[in-house]
Amino acid sequence: MREFSLPALYEVPADGNLTDIVRRNAAQHPDVAVMARKADGAWQDVTATVFLDEVRAAAKGLIASGVQPGDRVGLMSRTRYEWTLLDFAIWSAGAITVPVYETSSAEQVQWILGDSGATACIVELDTHTATVDSVRDHLPALKHVWQIEGGGVEELVRSGVDVSDETVEERGSLAKADDPATIIYTSGTTGRPKGCVLTHRAFFAECGNVVERLRPAFRPGECSVLLFLPLAHVFGRLVQIAPMIAPIKLANVPDIKHLTDELASFRPTLILGVPRVFEKVYNSARAKAQADGKGKIFDKAADTAIAYSRALDAPSGPALGLKLKHKVFDALVYSKLRAVLGGRGEYAISGGAPLGERLGHFFRGIGFTVLEGYGLTESCGATAFNPWDRQKIGTVGQPLPGSVIRIADDGEVLLHGEHLFKEYWNNEGATVEALTDGWFHTGDIGTLDEDGYLRITGRKKEIIVTAGGKNVAPAVIEDRIRAHALVAECMVVGDGRPFVAALVTIDEEFLGRWAAEHGKPEGSTAASLREDPDLIAAVQSAVDDGNAAVSKAESVRKFRILPSQFTEDSGHLTPSLKLKRNVVAKDFTDEIEAIYQK
Repeated sequence: MREFSLPALYEVPADGNLTDIVRRNAAQHPDVAVMARKADGAWQDVTATVFLDEVRAAAKGLIASGVQPGDRVGLMSRTRYEWTLLDFAIWSAGAITVPVYETSSAEQVQWILGDSGATACIVELDTHTATVDSVRDHLPALKHVWQIEGGGVEELVRSGVDVSDETVEERGSLAKADDPATIIYTSGTTGRPKGCVLTHRAFFAECGNVVERLRPAFRPGECSVLLFLPLAHVFGRLVQIAPMIAPIKLANVPDIKHLTDELASFRPTLILGVPRVFEKVYNSARAKAQADGKGKIFDKAADTAIAYSRALDAPSGPALGLKLKHKVFDALVYSKLRAVLGGRGEYAISGGAPLGERLGHFFRGIGFTVLEGYGLTESCGATAFNPWDRQKIGTVGQPLPGSVIRIADDGEVLLHGEHLFKEYWNNEGATVEALTDGWFHTGDIGTLDEDGYLRITGRKKEIIVTAGGKNVAPAVIEDRIRAHALVAECMVVGDGRPFVAALVTIDEEFLGRWAAEHGKPEGSTAASLREDPDLIAAVQSAVDDGNAAVSKAESVRKFRILPSQFTEDSGHLTPSLKLKRNVVAKDFTDEIEAIYQK
């Protein structure tokens, strides 16, 4: 059994809560922009003073409407300025925020609002209101629903005009560090989502230590963050609260379809995203270069960036010749890629899934360091991440300062620290199963090196045991295969089977371009091309690359291209884009059987 810990860099306030951050910023940094919001197509700064005033005004409306201390208030919206405003307003009213993914079905909304006992809910759009209304008869505790796009925030402000500042101060001071701040319902890859209770202490321990350990990325007055992750996910909440603690400027983007434009206009210094975002940046740039007849130049530039990054870890550093090549490609290629990311970016933090070693070296090689981390809802976000000054690409970094990571005898990753969740709401059995003597059992399999850097190698419940008795962790090979521009998702199968195989879906965004380049009929789809020899060969190259990372017994021998992508709407992905493996296996039983019948 191996474990590793780092001392805390941030002291959690003994009796404080997250509303203290907003008041402190207004007192100590009154004219510093802590937020930015879009108005008439342009970014407008919101100072710490203005933000506090708006939080108070919304909190007064909640109080006037009868929201009581400890009440749960649902928040169902895309990522936007009002989400952050209302989150702090709910806390300032002494209540607890219950995020709901804006893509949630009526059944999911009913479960989350009903299980949490929410007395009020704030939604964004007409469609959200309709969803809540459709299940409202099953939610006897729900008294109020406000709609952001229907003037809900303004309605709250008007209704709270007679509530005093003193009342808000009193309400906002009621919660202590160990009281619940939010109940985040896990994505639910199997069964009903569980309500994960995270305290104010957990967020302080998490975000305060992240800011201090990555202080060069959180310089007040200089740095900024563009948040495009869903705020119903714990990673999004980390991205929201950490900049407030720093404080640095935070801007929210509701639609990632326009992410490139928003990056160019806001020009953040720090980006926090999931691997798919960084994969898209790389694949889009490569596809554009190929379309412009510069594919070979791009590939040479990519190889140089990766070699340069790897050489940075060597005692002697990059050789002179490599430095010169790197300088040439910086002018030709790398500077343009950095411009796509806003042009001011220095660091990115990636979480939610493995980034992949090659991609990590590529981005560091172009002068944009992606620091990979690892965490869960139960750990309030990142429980491990790479430090800015001692990055080990291929790992998810060292423990959050003030916490401990332990590897159990069976390889499971165990966690201990102030950042951990308190309990699962209304689910004592699941709480007891997950927490033992203060240690959280993650269900992930991993290793720690001598410097305390963690590698995640798989999930206990996802380990495949072939008919020959070989234990296979799917994550390693799946991530490598999915890195190919044409591959949207990959799910390895083979439990109890003679060999490992895979189900592969095709990325619709890149399929059209690939089809045109390879002389396929206009309007070709994955369904129409799934037996096409050229497409099969392209996917085979991705599989070959994945197989290079594992032993022969773990390698994918056969694969099937599926006719459509896995999506949240199809029921195969969670809102945080995790595969529902049991659902995929059930729905594509015939495809899996076909692999082993040939």
